[in-house]
Amino acid sequence: MTAPQVLPQKPDALKALFPVSKPVIGVVHLKPLPGAPRYDGQPVREVYEAAAADARTLAAGGIDGIIVENASDMPFSRPDQIGHETVAGLTAACLAVRAVVDTPIGITCVANGALAALAVAKAVGARWVRVNQWVNAYVANEGFLNGPAPEAMRYRSHIHARDVAIFADVHVKFGAHAITSDRSIAEQATDAEWFDADVLIATGTRTGSPTEPREVDEVRSGTNLPVIVGSGLSPEQVPALFLSADGAIIGQWLKVDGKWWNPVDPRRVERLMEAVAKVRT
Repeated sequence: MTAPQVLPQKPDALKALFPVSKPVIGVVHLKPLPGAPRYDGQPVREVYEAAAADARTLAAGGIDGIIVENASDMPFSRPDQIGHETVAGLTAACLAVRAVVDTPIGITCVANGALAALAVAKAVGARWVRVNQWVNAYVANEGFLNGPAPEAMRYRSHIHARDVAIFADVHVKFGAHAITSDRSIAEQATDAEWFDADVLIATGTRTGSPTEPREVDEVRSGTNLPVIVGSGLSPEQVPALFLSADGAIIGQWLKVDGKWWNPVDPRRVERLMEAVAKVRT
């Protein structure tokens, strides 16, 4: 399969967002919010307090950015699951995080919810939206010209959302995350860039199969955009991956016992940032 044509150079959104080289972005993982399918009745005040506590721990440990997400019960997973309560809950959670840290924040969604996520980002001052399955969703579900992904592209252009960057996942491990697997990694990178991405995330799987340096290189072969890594990164993998990647998103590994629902472990944050500091110098 021939390599895709790399699109012209865009401004480096990663440098615009972060003053350091090789930025590290931590994840504040929300428990299910009212209106989401798995909401279990927990008072929303406790959800927001836990989010704020995790944000404080990440910022105190030197993390460069924070993503607010609800990955196991995604507020924006399918159109019929996007309700007013869920959108309002994510907005309030982002505001709770912004009230306690100065660290730049972003939001995670999947492609079907990109338009709603951009609206929340504008409301709360989030600097970027990480869109999972940005390309795969239109390949599998929408076609090129219709559906939520092109709507989000038009929203950025016409409703003044250019200040919200798009971080788009390129799935380097087919099966666990990807909807489709008939595109090479390099082609996925070009597709994501065509869909108005500003930063690409070379995404493995959360546990057991993190991104490898050669896969970062494959993503780079299809794009001129910055490339960061996500999913499963640990301090031991930092030296090799940071030679190839421009930064990282790290979530599950930073939690107590490595479990999403547990609080962020300050000792793990310290250990991770020690490894990153060696690479930066």
